[in-house]
Amino acid sequence: MKYLVFLLLFLTTTLVTFGQQNSIEKQIDSLILTTTTKPFNGVILISQKGQTNYFKTFGYSDIAKKVPLQPNDQFVVGSISKQFTAVLVLREFDKGNVDLFAPIRNYLPELTQSWADTVTVHHLLTHTHGITQLDKPTSFPVGTQYSYSQIGYDLLAKIIESTSGKSFATLSKNLFEECGMKNTFHPDVKKYTNLVKGYTENENGIIEFETETFQNYVAAGSFLSTAEDLTIWNEKFYSGKLLKSRTLKMVKTKQNGAVRNHPIFGVTEYGYGITIDTKEDILQLGQTGFAPGFVSMNFYFPKTKTSVIVLENVAYETDNLKKTFYFHTAILNIIRNEILNYR
Repeated sequence: MKYLVFLLLFLTTTLVTFGQQNSIEKQIDSLILTTTTKPFNGVILISQKGQTNYFKTFGYSDIAKKVPLQPNDQFVVGSISKQFTAVLVLREFDKGNVDLFAPIRNYLPELTQSWADTVTVHHLLTHTHGITQLDKPTSFPVGTQYSYSQIGYDLLAKIIESTSGKSFATLSKNLFEECGMKNTFHPDVKKYTNLVKGYTENENGIIEFETETFQNYVAAGSFLSTAEDLTIWNEKFYSGKLLKSRTLKMVKTKQNGAVRNHPIFGVTEYGYGITIDTKEDILQLGQTGFAPGFVSMNFYFPKTKTSVIVLENVAYETDNLKKTFYFHTAILNIIRNEILNYR
């Protein structure tokens, strides 16, 4: 299937404006409409202080059938999932059911490796545990290095299943319902109806339907959501409606040793479940996400209460994530520059 299938037309457009067309709209439109070889296929939503400044869809939810994307279409959000999991863990901490610095064997006695006596919930949250497989030793002494991990967040899901007596799917369902996120689901909760198809560009430049979309651990990278639901999440999460204030402060604190050479952003610092960027004296919180066939981004700027959400269901050039996330980072830079210009 050739790129011509992605004719750069507004197949579906949902735009809420307040006054004249603003600078952000012009810049994003120009970015999307002047890129012709590998066009954006997804949803972009920019909101500030509860008002939607930009909300448009481009392309298809089903490329073969040419079904236009809709605003409430659901995407697999990749590592954005980790902040959902972190909040569920920290709510158990707020209840006194989880000690962040106790050995995880306290919660998962069935683990056979000796690292269960030294790895803590804190280590799992900050990717400083070194676990690569449940039946093997850690790849480095616990707490001494950083290594971005999927399995660590799966262990966190198992821990809160143990402490709460409920399945991780049920816990997440209850959380999303509490937030009013009607279109966000654990994939095992079979109530989603608008999941788009994900696509990956192969080595020959052909866009193919992705069959491995759900290969990630759900707690680390396989929740489903929509752009509108993620704006709801940002408002609830960062305003302190989900966690105690001291706990939310830990989430937004750069954790010792939790520093990664990010494939897109370079040196990146982490809190609990999110990245924390203070470059240019702008506080930026959030995460990118990648799942086979899906490329996502959700960042929040607390000072201006701005959400920047980009969800795409075509993954280009996956051997070079800077290119895969081209549109996402370009849109993020537009918003950062606007904040710099008007602060």
